[in-house]
Amino acid sequence: MNELLHLATDPGAWAALVTLVTMEIVLGIDNLVFISILSNRLPPEHRQRVRRIGISLALIMRLALLSTIAFIVGLTAPVFNLGIVGPLGSHGEPAFETAFSWRDLILIAGGLFLIWKATKEIHHTVDPKHESGDVLDKTGVVISNVGAAIFQIILLDLVFSIDSILTAVGMTDHLPIMVIAVIAAVTVMLLAADPLGNFINANPTVVMLALGFLLMIGTVLIAEGFGVHVPKGYIYTAMAFSAGVEGLNMLSRRASERKHKKE
Repeated sequence: MNELLHLATDPGAWAALVTLVTMEIVLGIDNLVFISILSNRLPPEHRQRVRRIGISLALIMRLALLSTIAFIVGLTAPVFNLGIVGPLGSHGEPAFETAFSWRDLILIAGGLFLIWKATKEIHHTVDPKHESGDVLDKTGVVISNVGAAIFQIILLDLVFSIDSILTAVGMTDHLPIMVIAVIAAVTVMLLAADPLGNFINANPTVVMLALGFLLMIGTVLIAEGFGVHVPKGYIYTAMAFSAGVEGLNMLSRRASERKHKKE
């Protein structure tokens, strides 16, 4: 209790909390985009439930990982080394390295899964399979789809949760600040899940853009696993620019539709 009172009166702690909450929300966007795209493949009556389950699992995983901080930090220790090192950069650090820790392996596996999933979704969007009958009306198929969606969400929740907690550990030493930041970020994800999912579902071109984001995020995760540091600012700036261009395209299409209706 004394520690909480001390943190509550410490301006530095408040600054760390605001910064960490912002970082956790930004990191949570990647997780939320994946959950939204995956849930939109399900029948409408199951989408909200799967989103809620996915985000709740993200919160549970993050809080569980926070309770084992010493173990999580230990995941950054190399477990094997292939002895391959890239050329040194301007700061004296190698461009890449092959001294892999458990965190690196998890990031690489998560990146490969994201690239595979995004590529599969792009193929489905570009060349959808025409099946006879409404298979989604079959209870067994629906349950299977919901179960498969939740399983895939769990896998990516794990990857994003580890990245999120390691970021929190690197920014502050105070566990209460980490817990509050994680809960605040996941609450924002929970509030934004349905609007984002509905927006993506209502705008087909945004789906392709979001899948492109997932491909980029997957590539960055693999690069991070090989020790290649990609500044997050570049990634989010590219995403914001692309989203801005897509927003202008949407406004242009709506203006064109209104013009045709008046004619």
